[in-house]
Amino acid sequence: MTKLILFDSDVRNHLLPLTYSRPVGDLRIGILTIREKWEQHLRLSGSFLTDDSLRALFPVSYGDRNILVNGCVLPDEELAALVLDLDPGQAYRKDGRLIATCLDKAAVEALVNDDVFNDIKAFELSDYTPQTILRPADIFGQNAAQIRADYDLLTKDKTSGTPSATNTIIGPAENLFLEEGVTMEACVLNVTEGPIYLGKNSTLLEGALLRGPIALGERSTIKMGAKIYGGTTIGPDCKVGGEVSNVVFHGNSNKGHDGYLGNAVIGQWCNIGADTNASNLKNDYGEVRVWSYVEEKFADTGLQFHGLIMADHAKLAINTMLNTGTVIGFSANVYGEGFPRAFIPSFVWGGAGGMVTYRLDKAIATAERVVARRHQELTEADRALFTTLFEQTSKWRKWENAGK
Repeated sequence: MTKLILFDSDVRNHLLPLTYSRPVGDLRIGILTIREKWEQHLRLSGSFLTDDSLRALFPVSYGDRNILVNGCVLPDEELAALVLDLDPGQAYRKDGRLIATCLDKAAVEALVNDDVFNDIKAFELSDYTPQTILRPADIFGQNAAQIRADYDLLTKDKTSGTPSATNTIIGPAENLFLEEGVTMEACVLNVTEGPIYLGKNSTLLEGALLRGPIALGERSTIKMGAKIYGGTTIGPDCKVGGEVSNVVFHGNSNKGHDGYLGNAVIGQWCNIGADTNASNLKNDYGEVRVWSYVEEKFADTGLQFHGLIMADHAKLAINTMLNTGTVIGFSANVYGEGFPRAFIPSFVWGGAGGMVTYRLDKAIATAERVVARRHQELTEADRALFTTLFEQTSKWRKWENAGK
């Protein structure tokens, strides 16, 4: 039996803080996560080969024949066909980056255990350039195109539900797809510039305005009067309102009230308080500099538009104001008047008026209450990850290291 494994490379560090709590291949872009895209294209069940801190939550599964794909690589039909054609011991690379390889069971076991295994024969993809995500900005930057690609993949040979007559649909009917159980009345959906995909049991409340390409995940809700612009993905079990443009929400996150968010990526289990606004354009219209965990400083992005990057379990209080290109770490809790710094470390509590360390036991207790509201439970593996990340990220909380 052939197994699919998505492996992390050094790109994982460039995608922090989003990858503190997930493998690269578990990132969502378009309608699906990267793993789900590969599963659709290859018709194989996938798992992850990732950092030691994540293996309890994302265990690897392998068989006699295994296709390993770099988690930062996005599939299409051409690449999927090339990958399926690999024999054990063969690989593809592009410009020095390993794209995919095929390994037998013994080789994967050696890889998992950091042992030596036989060399692989790598072929250069000279006439083909794979699509990749190499930094958080690539997620929102490529999201519109990925919504279109996933839409075609998921809706092929399927029949959409029919919207009721209370809704106004602008554009070609084939660009709107309703999965089973969608609830939508008195909304306006413009699919002229791109498709809109509404997942199972999702809800659009009255007066919502949507302009595609947009993807709404299973059981998610768009609030009354919301304005959702193109290039936006709302993952499963989210609630989103206000004004949103070109944003990717991972699952179980809320932005339920007014306030603006654009060109952003939001992790899981996040909450954005009412009337929070995050800038995505500098007042001088100049290039946005964003915190780089690899360079350990603010780095050029080459982008004029770059909004918020927010890691899992982070929270923003009501009326929070954020500078252009703000990066917020894992389990941070931000509040207070004024603009906080544009890099907010993991496990901090505060804002522009000052920050203190968010005690680990308090952070875990909050997470337990949050997941319980969605009828889920924080596992021992989850708690262990909190503990590991608290230690790993202490270097960014400078006050903890004073005098050491």
